[in-house]
Amino acid sequence: MILKHKRRKLPGINTTSTADISFILLVSFLVMTSMDVDKGLMRQLPSPETTEQQNITDIEKRNVMNLRITSSGNLLADDTPLDISKLRLKTINFICNVADRKQHVIALNVDSKAPYDAYFNVQNELVAAYNILRNSYARKTFGKSYAMCTPEQREQVRAYYPQRIAETTEWKEDEK
Repeated sequence: MILKHKRRKLPGINTTSTADISFILLVSFLVMTSMDVDKGLMRQLPSPETTEQQNITDIEKRNVMNLRITSSGNLLADDTPLDISKLRLKTINFICNVADRKQHVIALNVDSKAPYDAYFNVQNELVAAYNILRNSYARKTFGKSYAMCTPEQREQVRAYYPQRIAETTEWKEDEK
């Protein structure tokens, strides 16, 4: 007599809550992780294709503040050494004392081997100087800070103190 065994069925795994658990884990990871914000400088670059002819204007030498960052990271203002911590005040004085405030230019010449930190610190000081000037004008004109102004008021403040920074990079012959 041969014994026949009945095939036993294996019990199935209950997967009804698996989708819920995975969704909760996904949401918790999305909420708990931090997203890094891109850091950089707000600059508007010219379009690569310029169909219009650009107007070249002559700028008086007294309306130009020449800044240069050397390859060692030193800052020169009109060919004299300047500490970066004094750049903000020098920029404010320059913009306020220019004969035509809207025609000033800050010419920044950067050596191609200059450290990025020096370049970034100079840019921060220049932007901070413009922010101080714009904030004081907004308080004087509108009675509130620049950040609290309406978009139309901000445009008026930017027109009064336009940010005019011309940047060039100095390349050495062996780098071309």
